[in-house]
Amino acid sequence: MKKKILIVIADYYKNISSGLLSSAKKEIGNSFDFKIIRVEGAFEIPVTISKNINKFNGFVALGCIIKGKTPHFDFISKASTDAIMKLSVVSKKPIGNGILTCLNMDQAIKRKKKGKEASRAVISVLSQ
Repeated sequence: MKKKILIVIADYYKNISSGLLSSAKKEIGNSFDFKIIRVEGAFEIPVTISKNINKFNGFVALGCIIKGKTPHFDFISKASTDAIMKLSVVSKKPIGNGILTCLNMDQAIKRKKKGKEASRAVISVLSQ
């Protein structure tokens, strides 16, 4: 039976998230069963993974946070990253962190294929 991966994607920046998702799906290919859940922003990714932690073997977190003029970027970036790492360690399940943290949209556009790397990380742990 194929292992199951849940991709949780924040669609706040749709032009970026579509590239992240496309590259993640290509990397996962037909070797795994996968499901996609869309959420509004990166802050909702960890709770969505937590709600589904017993239903899947691995997870891919995708999204984009772009720095603005307030400290909001710093809080959301750190909170999301910390929550994902804690979930992964406590559950002993791989979670590929493909949440981009960029200073501007140009950086995000250049990195919208990073879903591939997050998926590859999950696959490498599932293959151990």
